[in-house]
Amino acid sequence: MTKEELYKALDYVNHSREKRAEMAGLITRNPQLVKPLMHIAFNVDDPISNRACWVLEFTAKENLPFIYPHLDHFTANLGRVHFDSAVRPMAKICEYLTKTYFSKQKNELQQIMTESQLEQITSACFDWLIGEHKVATKAYSITSLWLLGQKYPWIHPELKIILEQSYAEGSAAYKARARDILAKLKKYSA
Repeated sequence: MTKEELYKALDYVNHSREKRAEMAGLITRNPQLVKPLMHIAFNVDDPISNRACWVLEFTAKENLPFIYPHLDHFTANLGRVHFDSAVRPMAKICEYLTKTYFSKQKNELQQIMTESQLEQITSACFDWLIGEHKVATKAYSITSLWLLGQKYPWIHPELKIILEQSYAEGSAAYKARARDILAKLKKYSA
């Protein structure tokens, strides 16, 4: 399948779990499509990029290592994504990456992820957390930043300030995630 064929196929993907899973299955069977999928996802002004992001998230959920060869491209372009429906899946992929990287179980990602890539994820997550984004994006960012703070101690105090300042106006879901992380921050710093 060419990049052009992939682009056309993405036009048939909608919000339904079934359609996203179907396309992610195609990517799983053809991992060489991750690179063109990522290029479409980071063509950030094209509405089809949203759909590519959804499929990339579904693919990453089941086969995160498919992203590894493309980590430089992925992390370098995170800050460019701006459609809400594209930012949420990118934040979720960042959460998958940070959870895997900080896993107690040894894994490949811990060996290949660079400081620069971790810093780019940190920067994107802070931007998403303080920006005008939906709760899910903020929640994934909070989790990623909590984990990243275990490697970069300066993150935790910054995260704590942001969560305390934004807590009052947050939704119930935001408050739940913020409460959980604030409790972990308190225990972690004790």
